[in-house]
Amino acid sequence: MKTFTDPAALHAWCAEQKRAGRRIGLVPTMGFLHEGHLSLIREARRHADDVVVSIFVNPTQFAPNEDYAAYPRDEAHDLALCEAEGAAAVFLPKPADLYAPDASTWVEETVLEKGYCGAQRPIHFRGVCTVVAKLFNIVGPDVAVFGQKDFQQAAVIRRMVRDLNFPIEIIRAPIVRDEDGLAKSSRNTYLTPESRAQALSLSRSLRAAKAAVEAGERDAAKLEALIRAETEANGWIPDYVTVADADSLEPRTTVTPGHNVILIACRQGRLRLIDNVLL
Repeated sequence: MKTFTDPAALHAWCAEQKRAGRRIGLVPTMGFLHEGHLSLIREARRHADDVVVSIFVNPTQFAPNEDYAAYPRDEAHDLALCEAEGAAAVFLPKPADLYAPDASTWVEETVLEKGYCGAQRPIHFRGVCTVVAKLFNIVGPDVAVFGQKDFQQAAVIRRMVRDLNFPIEIIRAPIVRDEDGLAKSSRNTYLTPESRAQALSLSRSLRAAKAAVEAGERDAAKLEALIRAETEANGWIPDYVTVADADSLEPRTTVTPGHNVILIACRQGRLRLIDNVLL
C-alpha cells in the first residue's frame, strides 16, 4: 500500500494506473476509521481495481464553534486498517496541501444543502463539496463511495457530480451498525456509557417508524411524532425529524414506500448524532 501527502504525486500515480487500464475507486474519510468506513473500502473494491482512501479532517466544513481541533484522530491505526482491507493507496494531506493561504474559490450546491444539517451548519456543505471536488480532481476516480448514514451529504455529492459533469459513479453504501443498533460514527467516542444507552433511542425509534409503515401507516406527522417522543424521553432533543423524498430531500406529508427516507438529527448537550432509515 502506498501513502501520499503530496497531491501532485498522488495525481501522477493515479494517472499511471489509469493508463494501465485500471479502474480507480475513491473513499473520502476524515479518519478515525471504524467498521462503517471499512465497509466503504470493501464496496469500492467491488467496483474498482485500485482503491484510494483519503484521510483528511477538512477544516472548511467546521464552524468556529465546532469540534475541528478535538475531532478524533489515529493515523497509525487508520493506515493499518486500510492496508488490511486491501487499499492500494492512502492520501494524508495537511490543510496547507489543499488550501492556499489566500484561497478564494468554493464549490457550493445550493438546494439540497439548505435544510437538515445544512440549516444547523451553514458552511458545512460548502466545505464538503469543495474538498470532495478537489479529491476528484486529484484522484480522477471512476467510482466514489459514500455512506448512507450521512444521507444528505451523499445526496449533495450526487447533485454536484451531476451538475458539474464529473465522470464519476457515486455509490451510497448501507449504514453499518453496532449489534445494539447504534449507527457507527467516529463521534460515538464522545458518548459516555449513559448517553450511549440513551442514544439507542435513535435507531430504536427509526425501526419502530419503519415497522409502522410496513403495517400500513402513511401519515408522516404520526411517524415523526413517534420518533420525537422516543428520543426526547431518552434525553435527546431533535434538531429535525423529517419524512422526505429520498432523491430531492423535500419533506413529505404522506409516505410513499420505496421513495422516502426518514432523516433525524438529535442533540444531547454538545453531542449531536444523525441517523436515517429508507422506507
